[in-house]
Amino acid sequence: MPNEQSAKQDRLQPTYASPLHTSPTSAVPTEETRVLTEYIQQKNLFRVAARDESRRKFIMLKQFFKMKRHQQVVVNSALDEGELITTEGKVAAIGRDFVMLTDIRKRIWIPYAAIDSATIPYGFPTYSNPHQNHIYDNQLRQKLILNFGETVSCREELVRQFFEETFHTNLSSWKGTWVQTRTADRSYVGRLEKATKKACTIRSFRSGRLIPMDDLRFVEVLSGTDLLKRFAGQLMPKVFKRK
Repeated sequence: MPNEQSAKQDRLQPTYASPLHTSPTSAVPTEETRVLTEYIQQKNLFRVAARDESRRKFIMLKQFFKMKRHQQVVVNSALDEGELITTEGKVAAIGRDFVMLTDIRKRIWIPYAAIDSATIPYGFPTYSNPHQNHIYDNQLRQKLILNFGETVSCREELVRQFFEETFHTNLSSWKGTWVQTRTADRSYVGRLEKATKKACTIRSFRSGRLIPMDDLRFVEVLSGTDLLKRFAGQLMPKVFKRK
């Protein structure tokens, strides 16, 4: 009899399904929470920048590019004294000390130290929510809330979004790619062999070159068409000289 009673009690015990979402983050409506969060972040940003002027440029550039993620921007980079180069593209990756811009044909890394200014192109709309292009599936939000670590680690684009890489770390993932590097006074083309905190190594056929990371103004991935044009331009004058 005791066993029958305990079995009946077990059957009568209510079962609760696991919650689909976590508890609310605030007592106010979500739109008010978002506005307040952005306000606090901006206030903290300017306070940190005011405390340490040496970090002001990097902090402001990083925040600007985060606000324009996957949007079109224009970046003016300093090459030599009085010489600027303008690069336009979509913000693809934001690191601790660099930004990556892309378009249909190119992919360019620009370190913050080389950036003179950054803005948006004239005539392009400014979106109030830069994260609207991050919806990969309908359950992504729920996966991030309930299983953040496993969800992020499985997707490279999410790793880059949530964990800021350094310039050399991101370059290392493109090992074996043909690139064009630019310093203040010279341009080098070769296959990326290695990138460390101090320098990157590129190799063009038999010759290799070690370029200090602090000297880099930008790094651009070269497509097969770009390589053919470049090598054809170098070979043609030699062929005509022999004739």
